[in-house]
Amino acid sequence: MSQQDGLKVLLLENIHPDASERLKEAGFAVDSRAKSLRPDELRSALRGVSILGVRSKTSVSEDALRSADSLLAVGSYCVGTDNVDLGACMDLGAAVFNAPYSNTRSVAELVIGEIIMLLRGVFEKSVKLHAGAWEKSSAGAREVRGKRLGIIGYGNIGGQVGILAEALGMEVLYFDIMDKLSIGNARRCRSMAEVLEKADVVTLHVDDNPRNVGLVGEKEFAAMRPGAAFLNLSRGRVVDLKALAKSLKDGRLSGAAVDVFPEEPSANGNAFHCGLEALPNVILTPHVGGSTVEAQRNIASYVSDKLVQYVRAGDSLYSVNFPQVQLPMLKGQHRLLHIHRNVPGVMSQISTILASNGINITGQYLETNERIGYAITDIGKRYSPGVIDELRGVRATIRLRVLY
Repeated sequence: MSQQDGLKVLLLENIHPDASERLKEAGFAVDSRAKSLRPDELRSALRGVSILGVRSKTSVSEDALRSADSLLAVGSYCVGTDNVDLGACMDLGAAVFNAPYSNTRSVAELVIGEIIMLLRGVFEKSVKLHAGAWEKSSAGAREVRGKRLGIIGYGNIGGQVGILAEALGMEVLYFDIMDKLSIGNARRCRSMAEVLEKADVVTLHVDDNPRNVGLVGEKEFAAMRPGAAFLNLSRGRVVDLKALAKSLKDGRLSGAAVDVFPEEPSANGNAFHCGLEALPNVILTPHVGGSTVEAQRNIASYVSDKLVQYVRAGDSLYSVNFPQVQLPMLKGQHRLLHIHRNVPGVMSQISTILASNGINITGQYLETNERIGYAITDIGKRYSPGVIDELRGVRATIRLRVLY
């Protein structure tokens, strides 16, 4: 039995069952719970836990991590990691993995569906019909074909939205602060203002970087074409909802679809208010852009596999807070994983300790970021427990793990 077998895993927020199954197959003991935990509850629950899995509601803060005496890794079973203190996890020696691509298609499909509904006024007509009012009219109803779609943030989701929109006959404009190559016939604009000025529909797909807080407000809505539609399925804090409501009430915008909000309830059934509820030309959804069976299954598989690869082999590739190291599995050798503060001389100390104990190094890797170093050393013979104690005594050591 491997020394990694039986490690405790805590999965919160009703993560897809495939995650639990994959982790159990890897030999871990899994505790799955349907709800998020408050910081004080998380502190208590983390004692003895080696792997933590969360979605977007659990705050993995420095305070919550204080009792994490065994934590090796955190799996964020979603795209964003803004609810996880990445620096605190680094200081603890815990690698964090997320799923940046697994729900791309799900979000893109919902964006396209909502664009069609907004331009046809489907949502407003449906509400009236549910209330018993029959109003058949073509007034204000438009096809998407031939319209200009403006995409702010041309990453994985933005690019996929553009591909689907082009397939429907839309002309695609985009802006990104990075120099992104266009996909298909999409045309890059020189500024966000240019996109706002020219697009019939504007959709946001930016990340949770602090610079994006309040990205779109009264000034930006005023710059949009009269009668344009607006969608935000990215991050709640990037849009001023009061300014959006005003633009809709004034008739500046023909409609909007919002899936993410600055403040969201912590659990289903809780009260919700955002200031847009009474507007008939607004589609509101409860942060479900990536919430499809397919996306959640993909996320469960991807993140769980990354966690297993890290715990079993030390492979940190695609971790969001660790230096990137892709490692082969080993047979008949030992692997020493040394996580340390990024200061000079650590590798020299490790090599000196091994050499003084007559231990031959068969492979060695080092990657660093601005905060920590990740040193992997493969050795080909038995070692005494004293060597491990010496390595733990190396200056700036955060965590030492021994595999195989």
